[in-house]
Amino acid sequence: MATVDQLRELLLTPEAAAELDAPGRTDAAVLVPLYLDRGSLHAVFTKRRDDLRRHAGEISFPGGRQDFPDEDLRLTALREADEEIGLPPDAVELVGALPPTGTFVTSYKIHPFVGVIQPGHAWTPQPTEVERVLELSLPELVNGFGMKRLIRRGVPIRTPAYTVKGDLIWGATARIVQNLLERLEPLVA
Repeated sequence: MATVDQLRELLLTPEAAAELDAPGRTDAAVLVPLYLDRGSLHAVFTKRRDDLRRHAGEISFPGGRQDFPDEDLRLTALREADEEIGLPPDAVELVGALPPTGTFVTSYKIHPFVGVIQPGHAWTPQPTEVERVLELSLPELVNGFGMKRLIRRGVPIRTPAYTVKGDLIWGATARIVQNLLERLEPLVA
């Protein structure tokens, strides 16, 4: 059974994560919401609408760019989770962070923050952006791992990917999941 203290021990502090570098010119933040259900940790993702101009149909954690240059990135992650899936900031206990992850095409430096929430949340997806909310157990993610060759904008790329129940997680989100699973390995049953 994972506890908040165990999670804190295995994750980076936000301050330690902020000292790490990653490629990317524009800072952004995501929230990695976790909850414990039936003995397994679960992570919450969004599947973006297929008709969006950017990142159409992709699975990601709730997040986005800062509203203003000096905005604390933790607040950015919490605000975006509230806007995208209806997860109020006061329903999240931030327990740590993961190393920043760069995006190659859009040049974002994504700062992931991990928060604990209660299971059974009633999601309110932002209708113009989020098609649906996914709740995937960490063991499902571990079992769904594989290196994939994808074609994006006519260019073949080889990327770590996670396929769970027909949903494909790849790119920066897959690299964040990889960091999460490596750090939380002692807790993933």
